[in-house]
Amino acid sequence: MTPEIIFEDDDVLVANKPAGMSVHKDGKREEETLADWFALHVPSAKEVGEPLILTSGVVVNRPGIVHRLDKETSGVIILAKNQGAFLFLKEQFKERQTEKIYRAFLWGELKERSGIITLPIGRSKTDFRRRSAERGAKEPLRDAVTAWTRLKVGGGFTYVEVKPKTGRMHQIRVHFKALQYPIVSDSLYAPRRKKALGFDRLALHALSLSLTLPSGEPRTFEAPLPSDFAEAEKVLGTRF
Repeated sequence: MTPEIIFEDDDVLVANKPAGMSVHKDGKREEETLADWFALHVPSAKEVGEPLILTSGVVVNRPGIVHRLDKETSGVIILAKNQGAFLFLKEQFKERQTEKIYRAFLWGELKERSGIITLPIGRSKTDFRRRSAERGAKEPLRDAVTAWTRLKVGGGFTYVEVKPKTGRMHQIRVHFKALQYPIVSDSLYAPRRKKALGFDRLALHALSLSLTLPSGEPRTFEAPLPSDFAEAEKVLGTRF
C-alpha cells in the first residue's frame, strides 16, 4: 500500500496510487491515506490545499489533494507541495484543461467501437453512497461527458479506454452502469455480479494525466498497468 513516485519537483509530486488506498480520510475509518503518506513525505505541505467539512461537522485535512481517485481505483494522481501550486492546478481541473485517460473492464460486449456518454448525473434515491445517471436520479443533475474507445471484446467482457471530459463523483462507474455495462468487480454499482477476470477490486485504472505544471511546462504522466490488468488482458479474448 505504498504509492510509487512517478515525478517530483519543487511544486508537485505525481504518484501511482495503489488500489485499496483512500485519497483522504472520510471521518469514519482510521486508515493510512494518500494524504497521510504525502504529508510524511513532504512535511512542509501539511497545510497545503483545502479541508473538507463533512455533514457531521468533522473537518478532514487533505494535504496536497487537488483531485481524487476512488479508493479501489489505481493509477496516476498529482499532489501540490505548496499553496501556489495547489491553486494553479485546481484552476486547470476546474476549467477542464487537463486530460485524463483510464482503462476499465466492463461486463458485457459493446458492439460499437467508440462512443460518448452525455447522461447528467445526480444522487441515487435509494443509496446515499451512490450517484445515478438513470431515470429517477435526485436533482440537481450535473452535466457529465465520458468518451470511450473499445480495445478488446470477448467472453462476455469489454476492455475500454476512457476519457472523462468532466469530473463528477463516480462518473465512469455511473455512466457505464447506466448503459448496463457496469465495471467488473464494482461492489457498489454491480453488487449482484461476481468478481471476474481475476479482479478482487474495481477494474478501473487511471492510466495517464496530461496538464501544465506550475513551471509552465506541459507534461503527460503515466502509471503502468498493474499486474491484475496485465493478467486480465491475457484472459480476455482478442476479437475486435
